[in-house]
Amino acid sequence: MNSESQVKLSLFSWRPPRRPFLWALSLVLAVGAGVLYDRWAIMAGLPRGAERDFQLMAQAWNIIHQDYVDRDALKSSVLIHAAIEGMTDSLGDSGHTVFLNPEMRHHATAAMRSHFTGIGVEIKIQERRAVIVAALDGSPAVRAGVRAGDIILEVDGRPVAGLPFSQLDDLITGPAGASVKLGVLDPSDGRRKEFNIIRASIKVPNVTWHALPGGQVAHLRVALFTDGVGRDFRAALRQIQQQGLNNVILDLRNNPGGVVSEAVAVASEFLPGGNVYLSKNAAGQITPEPVKPGGVATNMTLVVLINGGSASASEIVAGALRDARRAVLVGQTTFGTGTVLEQYQLFDGSALMLAVGEWLTPGGRSFWHRGLVPDAEVALPANTLPLLPDMETNLTSAALQACSDQQLLRALSLLGDPVVK
Repeated sequence: MNSESQVKLSLFSWRPPRRPFLWALSLVLAVGAGVLYDRWAIMAGLPRGAERDFQLMAQAWNIIHQDYVDRDALKSSVLIHAAIEGMTDSLGDSGHTVFLNPEMRHHATAAMRSHFTGIGVEIKIQERRAVIVAALDGSPAVRAGVRAGDIILEVDGRPVAGLPFSQLDDLITGPAGASVKLGVLDPSDGRRKEFNIIRASIKVPNVTWHALPGGQVAHLRVALFTDGVGRDFRAALRQIQQQGLNNVILDLRNNPGGVVSEAVAVASEFLPGGNVYLSKNAAGQITPEPVKPGGVATNMTLVVLINGGSASASEIVAGALRDARRAVLVGQTTFGTGTVLEQYQLFDGSALMLAVGEWLTPGGRSFWHRGLVPDAEVALPANTLPLLPDMETNLTSAALQACSDQQLLRALSLLGDPVVK
């Protein structure tokens, strides 16, 4: 008989004692078994060496529940979510590593399907400030004039500096048709701006393109790397080729990223071989992500537009195309989201989006926290929004030449387009 079965026998196969001792012994055994079970249940899920740390958390938990005066505020799920969020925030991954409560996880999943409700902004916490990474194409935020880089100061009059991401998300999200007032700071000129935005059901047009007038250039945009973008991107390239166009401006401005496999698919359309990116794990081991064979645009002339709203998967694509000398980057330095996220679903429907590695360009360059610096630095004039393909339906050559999108015009000049003089 092994030691485990002996323990079981000693606990449960004992002979009944005389009555005066029965209840005492039963009580001792019940309490003892309960303590052993609780200890086993607690310790079984703890990493070795972390017992004291979790005891500290339990001590704080018990004190709060026993003595905090506002009893209505004691909500266990809120407390535990806040504790997990505090752990992720302490890692300093610029809001990329993040805890998502069940509602936030639902929003994120919907965004990856390109259909969700809100104002349409990607936000990250940097140095306790809520920074807008990008405002998505066709969203209420774009129509209101919100721009990448704006810092949110207030939501409906409430200061938000230092708020955790979950509380910020609760303030900004809401049903379609409801309004939210944002007070933001434009870091480019220090000016404060106020926006009253009506939330809406948003369908992001992730792949759009238009032939620019007067030349042989296709303006091809990816707004977000959601599921299916690689397929739609290839179809767009086929249409461009059918129209006899062989020059492409790939517009990744204000694209906050998305599904990395879709970024690999997009970059692979332009690359005959090599790698799209390198992934470095916590042990320092580097794994290459190879180009998918069969790209349909390996001979197209290419310029890529980037700005401070280009992040994550957008930076992977831009870095891959530049390192392969397939494209020149035009615009402004990208956001600098350079970590590989893995989603770990927790049992209550929440999730950890955890950085498990660092992305490097194929040449081994890191862009985490520093971004990609363009080959041609071009800023847009103040209060100017980029010209996008869905705005170009009736655009004339004269109107294009006179437009204020200096980044697009520089890209055209690099392609030798006759419209730009």
